[in-house]
Amino acid sequence: MRRPVITARAAATFEPVGRSVATARAFVRDTLQGWGCADIVDDAVVLTSELVTNAVVHAGTAADVLCLRNDEGVRISVADRYPEREIPLQNAGQVVVHPDREGGRGLLLCGALATRWGVEYTAAQKHVWFQLDLPERPAGTRSAGPALPVDALPVAETRVRVAVIQIDRGGCISFWNEDAQDLFAYDPEQVIGKPLTDFAAWPHTPGTGTGIVEALQLSRWEGSYGIRGSDGRVVPVYASHLRVRDTDGEASTVCLLVRDHERAILQSPQRTPAPDSATQAAQSEGRSSDPFEVFIGSPAPDDLDGLLQRTVERARDMLDGDAAYLLLATDDETELEVRASTGLPSARQRFARVPVEAGSGRYGSARMPAVHEDLTAVPGAVPLLSGTGMRSVVTVPLKVEGRLTGSLGVAAEGAGRYTNEEALRLQFAADRIALAVERARLTELEKLRRGSLSFLVEASDLLAGTLDRDQTLALMAQMTVPTLATWCAVYTVADQTSEPELSYVLHEDEDRIDGLKTLLMKVDPPEPVPTPGARIWTAPSDAAHDAALRTSMRSLGLGNSARPSTGPGATLATASAVGGETVVLPLVARNRVIGMLTLGKPTEEHFRQEILELAEDLSRRAALALDNARLYSERTAISQSLQRSLLPPEPLPDIPGVEVEVIYRAAGEGNEVGGDFYDLFPIRDGAYGFAIGDVCGTGPEAAAVTGLARHALRLLAREGFGGPAVLERLNAAILDEGARSRFLTLLYGELWPQEDGSAVLKVVCAGHPLPLRLRQDGTVEPAAEPQPLLGVMDDLELYEQNVTLDPGDVLLCVTDGVTERREGTRMLGDDGLTDVLTTCTGLTAGAVAARVLRAVERFAAEPASDDMAILAMRVPQAPAG
Repeated sequence: MRRPVITARAAATFEPVGRSVATARAFVRDTLQGWGCADIVDDAVVLTSELVTNAVVHAGTAADVLCLRNDEGVRISVADRYPEREIPLQNAGQVVVHPDREGGRGLLLCGALATRWGVEYTAAQKHVWFQLDLPERPAGTRSAGPALPVDALPVAETRVRVAVIQIDRGGCISFWNEDAQDLFAYDPEQVIGKPLTDFAAWPHTPGTGTGIVEALQLSRWEGSYGIRGSDGRVVPVYASHLRVRDTDGEASTVCLLVRDHERAILQSPQRTPAPDSATQAAQSEGRSSDPFEVFIGSPAPDDLDGLLQRTVERARDMLDGDAAYLLLATDDETELEVRASTGLPSARQRFARVPVEAGSGRYGSARMPAVHEDLTAVPGAVPLLSGTGMRSVVTVPLKVEGRLTGSLGVAAEGAGRYTNEEALRLQFAADRIALAVERARLTELEKLRRGSLSFLVEASDLLAGTLDRDQTLALMAQMTVPTLATWCAVYTVADQTSEPELSYVLHEDEDRIDGLKTLLMKVDPPEPVPTPGARIWTAPSDAAHDAALRTSMRSLGLGNSARPSTGPGATLATASAVGGETVVLPLVARNRVIGMLTLGKPTEEHFRQEILELAEDLSRRAALALDNARLYSERTAISQSLQRSLLPPEPLPDIPGVEVEVIYRAAGEGNEVGGDFYDLFPIRDGAYGFAIGDVCGTGPEAAAVTGLARHALRLLAREGFGGPAVLERLNAAILDEGARSRFLTLLYGELWPQEDGSAVLKVVCAGHPLPLRLRQDGTVEPAAEPQPLLGVMDDLELYEQNVTLDPGDVLLCVTDGVTERREGTRMLGDDGLTDVLTTCTGLTAGAVAARVLRAVERFAAEPASDDMAILAMRVPQAPAG
C-alpha cells in the first residue's frame, strides 16, 4: 500500500490552561488556510478543539499538535503526556455516549467527521490522530476574479515594485531584493543580518494586537504596517508573509511588500465557502442564511482590527466604492475615532478623532444615515475625506440598543454615485455587524485595561525603586517610548517663578534624538498649566515644518545662502519624526506643577484615547516620583552640608616630626559623619591636640553631640585647660542637654614633638577603647588606662597619663566600630586588633591605618553597621648617618 507523501508540516505545543484551546484552534485554522485547505478547515478546527480540550483540561497536561499535509489531505495529531489515561471505547453492547457529554465526545466527532482516525500509545505520550481527505477538484484554477474593464482595475504605478524580503528563524533579514532597495532606499549590505523590527513601524497597543514577532511565526499572514526608509520616513506597505522551510528543515519567512495603496496586487480574495447541504436546503425553502456571515464571511476574524478591516472592505465592495472607513465612538460618545479604512491613507487616518456633532452626517450629526452627492458643494462636511479626491459618500450609524457605537462610510471619486437605496443597504449591513463589533470592542478594551494595569504596576515599581532625579527623568521617558509614543520630552519647573526647562529627550530612533533636542530648544516650552488631561501642542510640528521648508528652499537655491547647521536629510528626518500629533500632560505633585510630559507621533499619526488616558495615569505617578526625588535630593544636600561642617577642616595640620593618618567611615546611607568623630588641631606653638570619640548611636542625633564635643574641645584646649579639665567641662555641657544628651566615650590627648625626634603625649581615656602603642621590636601594649565615660555622672575625677613615643613607635587609636566588628558569633576584639598591629612594624602611619581598615573589612562579608574611625600617629626614625 502506497504511503502518502508528506508535503508540509507544522507543530506547536500548548500549555495546560483553558485559553490554550482557543490558541490551538487559531493555529490549526491559520496553518490549513495557509496550505490552501479551506474546504476542511472547519472540521479540522472542531476536532482539534475537542482533542486539545481532552488533553489540557481533562488529562491536565500540555498538548502537542502536529499538522501534516500529504497528497491526499491533512493529518492532525494531538498528544498528551498522560499515556495511562484510558479512552472510552464504543462497543456494540455499550450505550453510545451522548454528544453533549464532556467525556468521549472528541472521539465520537472523529468517527463522524474524519476520513480515518486512531489512537497510538508510547511510553511518555498518548496520540489521537485523524485524517481529513481533500475533496477532489477538477483540474484548473483554484480561484479567479471576474474579467473587468480596464477603468475598473486597481491603480498602480507604471513600474510595480514588489519587495521580496526573507527573514530567518531569528527574525533577521537574510535576503533583500532590488525592489526593496528602490522602495526603502537601503542597500542589501545595510540591512542583511539585522532584525526586521529595526525597520518595521508596527502598530502596537499595550495588551492587545499581534506583534510583528508573532506575525512572522504564522504560516501565512497578510496586513498593513510601515517600513522606515533611510530618510526616516515611514513607507506604508501591504505585506503578504509565507512561512517556509528549506530542504534541511530550517524555517524562514518570505515577505512580499508593496505600497499600501497597491494592496490589490497582493491581497488574497476572500474565499467564499461552497454552500453546505443545510444552506442549500434553507435556500430551497426560501429561508436566508445568517446575514452576519453573508456580509462578513466565515469564519469571522477573532480580533477587533481584523473584523473592522474586513467590514470596510466588504462595505466598499458591496456598494462598488473607491474607499470605505469605520469609526468607533469613545466611551462618552462625544468623539468618533477612525479604526479601519480602505482606499484611504491609513497611516494618516488611523486613530484620528472627530466630534460626533461635527462629524459626517446629515444636519451635522453622525446619528442618522446620510448621503452626500457632491462633497465639493459642501466643503468640510466629511473632514476625514478632505484632500482625498472623494466626492460622494454615504454614511450610516452603528447602534446597539439605541446607543451610538460607531459610524460606517463608503465613498467614491465620482459625484452622485449614491442614493437613499444604497444608504438602506449599508444600514442593513451595519445593523447586522454592530453587536459583533461592540462585543469585540469591549473585549479589546478589557485586554487593554489589563495591559494598562500591568504597565502601570511595572511603572510604579520602577519609579519607586529610585530617588535619583536624573534616573527618574530617564525612566519616565523610557517607559513611554515606544510603548505609548514615538518620542518623548520632559520639561521641569524649579519653582513658580521659573521658566520650564527641557530636561530629557528620547526618540525610538537614537539617531533622531540630537535633532529633536535641537528643535525643541528653539521652541518656546509649553505653558505649565495645572489642568489635568492631555492638550494638543502644535509648536514642535510647526517648527519642524518651517525648518523643512527652509531646508528645501535652500536646496533649490531659493532661500538664504547661509549654510545650515545640519544637513537637509537630518532636518527632513526630524520634521518627519515630530510631524504628527503632539500632546502635553502636566506633572502635578502636591498641588504644584513641577513639569510637563510631552509625547509625540511621527507625521500624520494620532493618539488613541485609551493611550492618552494611560499616559495621564502614568504622568500622575511620575510626577509624584519626580517630586519625591527632588525632595530627597534637597534634604540629602542639606544633610551632607551640615554633616560636612562637623568634620575637621581639611587638610589636617602638619605636625613636625610626626606622621598622622586618619580614616573615617560613617554607617548609614547618605551619612558622611555620625556618632564617631576625630580631630587634630594646634593648641599653641609646639603643642597639638588630638581626639577620637564615639557618641552613643548613629545618625543625625549622634552627629549633633559630635559637633558639640569637637567644638568644645578646641575652645577649651585653646583657653589653656589641661586634659582632665577639658573633659570635665565637656561632661557638664553634655549633661546640660537634658533628654537630648548622649553617652560619649572619648580619648583626648596633647602632643609635643621633641628635638631628639621623640614625641611626648598626655592622654585621658574616658571610657574609650584603649590606644595601642607599637614599638620597634614589634611588641604592642596599651598606652593608657580606662576611666569613666562622659555624659553619665556629674562629678568626674579624671587624670592624664604621660606617654613618650620613640622614633619608629606607632600610636593607634580606634573607635569600637573597629573592635566590635562581627561575623556571626565571632568578634575582632582587642586581641584581634593587637594581632593586626603586630604585623605593622616598619610601616608608615598611612600604611598602618590602611592595613587595619583592610583587616576590618575582610573580617566580615556584610557591610559595617557602626561608624568607624582610625587615627594612627608614628614618629619616624631618623635616616641612617
